[in-house]
Amino acid sequence: MKILQWDHNGFWLYYRRLERGNFHWPSDNNSGPLKISPRQLRWLLDGLSLEQKQAHPVVTARTVI
Repeated sequence: MKILQWDHNGFWLYYRRLERGNFHWPSDNNSGPLKISPRQLRWLLDGLSLEQKQAHPVVTARTVI
């Protein structure tokens, strides 16, 4: 997988290859670009499906005193 990102004055090229298996790219992408969250991007880069049924809920940082 290659990701091209513009960063103010130039491009970054990210390249990721799985040691085993394939990326679980969504097959229903007929409506244009796919918008995913940073969390879903991490799942995709780890070789997981974007539709995680048993994912942990999102944790928001809070200050506990």
